[in-house]
Amino acid sequence: MLTFAGLLIGAAAVVWAATLIAGELRRGREEAARAQTLAIARAFAPAIATVQNDPRALLTWQPLARAMRSLFPDAFAALDRATGATFPFTADRIQAAHAQWTADWLAWERAHDAEYKARAAEAQSSPSRHEVVEREKLETYQRRYEEYIRVARALQALGTP
Repeated sequence: MLTFAGLLIGAAAVVWAATLIAGELRRGREEAARAQTLAIARAFAPAIATVQNDPRALLTWQPLARAMRSLFPDAFAALDRATGATFPFTADRIQAAHAQWTADWLAWERAHDAEYKARAAEAQSSPSRHEVVEREKLETYQRRYEEYIRVARALQALGTP
């Protein structure tokens, strides 16, 4: 009977030790998951701030966020739950970036027009200078418009699933 009791005590000790080890492993996995989630949040914090000021930054950061989301779905799900929205960029943030880009374009366009009206008026007395100003105005406008269209289309594409 002593041998059977010893076996029971030994078995209980093994089960107890296995339970402790399993708990430690689980806590280690949970801590690693929290660390990974925190690292992702830290990595995207500058992007969130940058996109507020420059909508074009979204063209770099959103594809990266999408790729990271597919690599680390659990971490992003935790961040989504914590923020109450899609981390790091919601559909509303993408739409707002597109709207901001358009508003910035319209402001630039008005300023550009005013600047070149003033320059054209100054160059009125010299036909060759007036022609140079008009050509410069058109070239500047075309370059900026091409950028506006390229970025606007790319931002719009980010907003579609």
